[in-house]
Amino acid sequence: MLPSDTSLRGGAEGSLVARVFITGSSDGLGLMAGRLLAGQRHAAVLHARNSSRAEDARAALPEAAGVVTGDLSSLAGMRQVAEQADAVFGSGPFDAIIHNAGVGHRDQPHRVATEDGLARVFAVNVLAPYLLTALMKRPQRLVYLSSGLHRDADASLADPQWEQRPWDGFGAYSESKLLDVVLTFAVARRWPDVRCNGVEPGWVATKMGGASATDDLSLAPVTQAWLAVSDDPAAAGTGGYFFHQQPQPVHPAARDVTFQDELLAYCARLSGTDLPT
Repeated sequence: MLPSDTSLRGGAEGSLVARVFITGSSDGLGLMAGRLLAGQRHAAVLHARNSSRAEDARAALPEAAGVVTGDLSSLAGMRQVAEQADAVFGSGPFDAIIHNAGVGHRDQPHRVATEDGLARVFAVNVLAPYLLTALMKRPQRLVYLSSGLHRDADASLADPQWEQRPWDGFGAYSESKLLDVVLTFAVARRWPDVRCNGVEPGWVATKMGGASATDDLSLAPVTQAWLAVSDDPAAAGTGGYFFHQQPQPVHPAARDVTFQDELLAYCARLSGTDLPT
């Protein structure tokens, strides 16, 4: 069910206002999460891919504390977003960051290469949350969006850019969502002082999900907002994975420490940036 005033209210330090950055929030679930947070008097900072979409975001949520602009499909854009976001409040980190931005399989009928030569679905869905996590001032809470489809993905880093395999947009998306869960647990393990959790919002009728989606759209943004700011004891842990505020099983490979370290090392090589210890 939707959170009450008290279940979202209370920042990461128990204060009334939490500062929350949400990637990919000019529309869809990111914007919906921003509305939930702003409605509870939290300072929600949105993110848009370009200036036109940034204007759309400002018009859609005038209460937003700011809008950051940058294309998360490129390494340069990722760095731009990290720098802009860290500068929004002048000093100190966000209380929470929600890594919501993503590319769906419907957007990828064939392999699309970024300016860095990476598969776009990997760059946006996996490398961007990794690099933003590595570059930005460390918040008290991190939330990574995944999908229930991650449970059916192949757990391998043999060809994450789909350069050797025939392109399969659905498979590439599912793999990226598995790697998001792996990243979630890897960061939770490396940074025990940060509450770091993963979320699956369900199959909902957004642009990414499509009109035939069957899950409840009104519930889809609730869990990420709850994990970002709630004082509810169920939201206060780390290394969890949730659907509708309830813990969920994950692909067994997501808990494999060796696989976690392999993903961190791979992302560090691609980006030239290690996750700080």
